[in-house]
Amino acid sequence: MNYRPVTRRLSLFLTLAASSVAAFAEDEFHFRVESNLRAAVAKVDITPPPDTPVVGHVRPTSGVRDPIRAAILLLDNGDLQAAVVTLDLIGASSEMVAELRDAIARRTEIPREHIMVATSHNHSGPGWSRESLWGREMVDKIAAAAADAVPEKRPVTIGYAEDEIDFNINRRQVVNGRALVRLNPDGPCDHRVKVLRFDDGQSLEPMAIVMHAVCHPCIFTWGDKFTPPFPGGYPKISADFPGEAQNFVELVYGPRTKTLFLQGCAGDIRPNLPGVPYRCGDDADIKWAGRGLGCAVVRAADRSLVREELAKRQTIYPLKVATSVIELPGKKEPQSCEMQAMRVGNYLLLTIPGEPMVEYGFQIEKAIADRATPLVIGYANGNLGYICTAESHQYGGYEPESSPLLPEAEPLIVAEIGRLADKVLADVFQSFAPQKK
Repeated sequence: MNYRPVTRRLSLFLTLAASSVAAFAEDEFHFRVESNLRAAVAKVDITPPPDTPVVGHVRPTSGVRDPIRAAILLLDNGDLQAAVVTLDLIGASSEMVAELRDAIARRTEIPREHIMVATSHNHSGPGWSRESLWGREMVDKIAAAAADAVPEKRPVTIGYAEDEIDFNINRRQVVNGRALVRLNPDGPCDHRVKVLRFDDGQSLEPMAIVMHAVCHPCIFTWGDKFTPPFPGGYPKISADFPGEAQNFVELVYGPRTKTLFLQGCAGDIRPNLPGVPYRCGDDADIKWAGRGLGCAVVRAADRSLVREELAKRQTIYPLKVATSVIELPGKKEPQSCEMQAMRVGNYLLLTIPGEPMVEYGFQIEKAIADRATPLVIGYANGNLGYICTAESHQYGGYEPESSPLLPEAEPLIVAEIGRLADKVLADVFQSFAPQKK
């Protein structure tokens, strides 16, 4: 019996059926986007040479486990332009922030004061220096990616949802009047994952996802220096759990989706890896944490697109940015502190330049939450080191003793963040003046 005609007919049938399903899916899954907000997103690989030493917990490396990346989100509502830059690095030094702002502003015409530069606080990546070839190339790559994204801006709406992670824990415990480095399940900790989903309506897959979580990315650091298999720390460059989470989410949604990670107030929050006082993690730990965060992000992002939630999305998105620099009382000398508020519709991004303790996030959010949805971001637009609560200074310990600030800095930081929030929310009399484009 000759099977070829049957095979050809079956092949033709399956091809036509697949085409029909694809066409149906394409028509079915478009949804209308009515919005004054246009956005574009880009990601770029900024991995250094494989023998580059990592910073955070300094150790030699001999290869790359996963790439170090940067992401750029461009925002434009017709009245104002802004950008959010995220990097898989340990901190946003003032020098690096200035270089990135200048380069992006030159290539995109976005005002430099409207550019936010935030890092994940990754302890397994390179340190930035303008003297290094890699450092200069990194700035050029990010600025070029931002410029290439400008013509890709298109109308979007934003969905929002929250979920939770289970791998983060407070690392301070007060015993007999002094703070010890100890995993403390009873200490304050923020397990929430906040997700902003940007959709252009072309498919069920988002254009961009911004995830916000609270935990030191130090799974691969040396820990107690005893626990195998890596008592001296993981020997390869990695973006730690934020990189694993971003890779996971992008794998779920496919190549049209780009992710950004924003670190919260994680000064006293770390991965829950018991040891003396904690251990270095391995690949099983990074998958647990990274995929755990990734799953939480996907659950929240998908929930934000069901029809009941989609109906709640705004069509008019105010876009406002306010930045200030204040002096804070320091142990040796006054410390310059830049803070920023960026309003995107009903969402409010608030930055602190260093390692704020988790209580800062709770305190600032409580003061603002009935006016907007706040995301309090550490490790952004500068790096002051540890930013501790006044109460924590009473008990000492690693963070307060390492901090360059005096206890009196806390109320000044909280008050200035509140003032910037007033300015961009424009719901108090003093904030009604329009901003320049």
